[in-house]
Amino acid sequence: MEERHVIVTYRFDRATIQELCTQLEPDLMSPIRHPTGITPDVQVLSGLHFLASGSFQTTVAMASGMSQPMFSNVLSRVLSALLKHVRIYIIFPEVEDLPTVKGDFYVLGHIPNVIGAIDGTHVALVTPHRSEQVYRNRKSYHSMNVQMVCLADQYISQVNAMFPGSVHDAYILRNSSIPDMMAQLQRHRVWLLGDSGYPNLSWLLTPVRNPRTRAEERYNEAHGRTRRVIERTFGLLKARFRCLHMTGGSLFYSPKEVCQIIIACSMLHNLVLRRQVPFLQEDGPDDGVAAAVEPVEPGDSDEGEAEEEDNDNRESGIQQYFQWHTGEKIFRFYITFTVTRLPLSCV
Repeated sequence: MEERHVIVTYRFDRATIQELCTQLEPDLMSPIRHPTGITPDVQVLSGLHFLASGSFQTTVAMASGMSQPMFSNVLSRVLSALLKHVRIYIIFPEVEDLPTVKGDFYVLGHIPNVIGAIDGTHVALVTPHRSEQVYRNRKSYHSMNVQMVCLADQYISQVNAMFPGSVHDAYILRNSSIPDMMAQLQRHRVWLLGDSGYPNLSWLLTPVRNPRTRAEERYNEAHGRTRRVIERTFGLLKARFRCLHMTGGSLFYSPKEVCQIIIACSMLHNLVLRRQVPFLQEDGPDDGVAAAVEPVEPGDSDEGEAEEEDNDNRESGIQQYFQWHTGEKIFRFYITFTVTRLPLSCV
């Protein structure tokens, strides 16, 4: 296969695939009953092909030279092997990372001290046999509601895929590890950005619902420019790994298995970014990325609005960073002055 076709089919170049094979080989070496044997590299390649294409198991199994039941076994092995390394691939920013992370976000919308954008996205699955109604989301199809936090470069720093589609984003947040992780970083005065489906907290900034001043309008504009990165991350993730997008159909797996697939795709997404592998499709680079996720306006929420809980923190930030008093000249001066002080202001 030509290198381009390798990337189109598996989403990775040869060198990265070899790195994955080496890493997962110890967990894939145990024998599988098959007339010709199934080596670890074939297992990895067939698993990547399934995640990238969103095809049925039968189609991928035929391309890999095995039966559908055998491929099902192989996919389970590959996912289990991958998930053992989740803490290597999905890492929330630590204290030593904060200056760089905040600086990258500041470039997007000129909001200081931001270390992540948070939102939820739905991944469709077939109707579960138990508690069917719990998995039916607001758009009347069955799904998992997946909470993700990303960095300015679309790197996924946290993912929670355990909750069914009917669960509100704010509930998932309260019952995730995010509040504890942010509490540990609060002495550094850092923030996440979320849409109006989340409560406004001391460490989570949401848009002003009914802006009354120009400063609040500026804040909402900056908030939207910055938070848009999480929507782009969802689009790129689902474009690369078509099994997560509805154009690939619903995932024919149990909720637990769907959770494993989502986390595995998130890990591989980060690996692609780390290795700087280009996104290629049959009809050219980057085609279909925008179409791979439904357009969502910055600040909008599929889940309705959450109750306001802490306005003081947001209001003080608006007054400090977005309250310019007289005319365009002062506005431009403030931006120029702040950018020149970027390393200091972001710390």
